[in-house]
Amino acid sequence: MKAGNLKLITHILATATLAAVASGAHAQKIVKIDGSSTVFPPTEAVAEDFQKAKKGAVQVTVGISGTGGGFKKFCRGEIDISNASRPILKKEMEECAKAGIKYIELPIGFDALTVVAHPQNKFLRQISVEELKKIWEPAAQGKITRWNQVNPAWPDAPIKLFGAGSDSGTFDYFTEAVVGKAKSSRGDYTASEDDNVLVQGVSRDVNAIGYFGYAYYYENSKKLKAVPIVEKAGKPAVSPSLETVMDGTYQPLARPIFIYVNATAANKPEVKEFVEYYLKHGKKLVAEVKYVPLSDKDYQHALNNFSTKKTGTAFGGESEVGVQVAELLARNPKE
Repeated sequence: MKAGNLKLITHILATATLAAVASGAHAQKIVKIDGSSTVFPPTEAVAEDFQKAKKGAVQVTVGISGTGGGFKKFCRGEIDISNASRPILKKEMEECAKAGIKYIELPIGFDALTVVAHPQNKFLRQISVEELKKIWEPAAQGKITRWNQVNPAWPDAPIKLFGAGSDSGTFDYFTEAVVGKAKSSRGDYTASEDDNVLVQGVSRDVNAIGYFGYAYYYENSKKLKAVPIVEKAGKPAVSPSLETVMDGTYQPLARPIFIYVNATAANKPEVKEFVEYYLKHGKKLVAEVKYVPLSDKDYQHALNNFSTKKTGTAFGGESEVGVQVAELLARNPKE
């Protein structure tokens, strides 16, 4: 065979291979999701089940950039769905509006935001919201640095703090619930949007304290301990659990978690099918990853809101502590 013919055949084969790859890539539809690390476990669980059900015809990618990071991508039109551990904020609503992006807000479960310590910490048997505020409020920066400054009964030992980064919805909710104002926090602590980083930090220091979603505590319960919370003076300390979130006694750190769906992307069959699968199978899968599922009625209500493309947010750009999902779903959303 002549060299020229060999080159031609090689070129034809290479072109055919590339065309086949491109055709295969085109054939596989993609649902793009990013955002909250807290909402990652249930969404990832649903994504895995959904992909199996679709037998490879649809790929679902789930990133972790924090709730704020997810909304930035969402409002730029880079993703179909944003995982969020708090509601969309006014500035994010404005960014989406500028880009002409409408969204459907769907609660998918509850999380017990969990305060954790090293398992060998013997003195921290419970902590009050008032003590948490004393540790985390902005005025504590550089001043409240030892445990006995928070409670004289606690040892004269350094406090090592680990918490959510400022792009995290967990940061927003924790500061709102504990300090009284979202994003109001001391800054001299180890911060990360990746909860696994916080798990490692607390598990390695006997004087550490941190906070993140219940699922990350549950996965690492052998190397962490959950600290029971006293909501108000005179009330009993309550540990985070599926039961205490459902019966309303774990306050003020129980919170709804969400997915936000781009209303235009919802017209794509793969996105529509994924969201419907999430809401129809969410109860089982949310519970499997140790989050608290909604009631059957609430999932059906959310499915109806999605089917009718009820766009906007029930919150109007601000977080609320202690809100009920049934009430949210029934509200007239704001764009």
